[in-house]
Amino acid sequence: MFSYFDSQSAKKFGMQMAALYMEKMPLGVALKEQQFAVKSQKIIEQMDMQIKAYRAHNKLNIFKIAQMGTAFKWALKDAGYADHYIDKLTHWFLVRVKT
Repeated sequence: MFSYFDSQSAKKFGMQMAALYMEKMPLGVALKEQQFAVKSQKIIEQMDMQIKAYRAHNKLNIFKIAQMGTAFKWALKDAGYADHYIDKLTHWFLVRVKT
């Protein structure tokens, strides 16, 4: 029963995914729209592979998914990314974690 609320691993994973994104797509780097799209797609693919691996080895429930998403979102927010972009990226992240 208590393992249901143990979300430390999920939070850590959310923060790791945010750190990966921030490392590959740092703020302040001026990219043309097409360059941004290509680079973003590559990062998204890397993140997707890691999400699938994490899901395969960890039992997730709604509480853990929520904690993971919150950790991901706040790491990006604390780093200074734009709110509308964070919301879209977090939505994508949570959809991938759930499926």
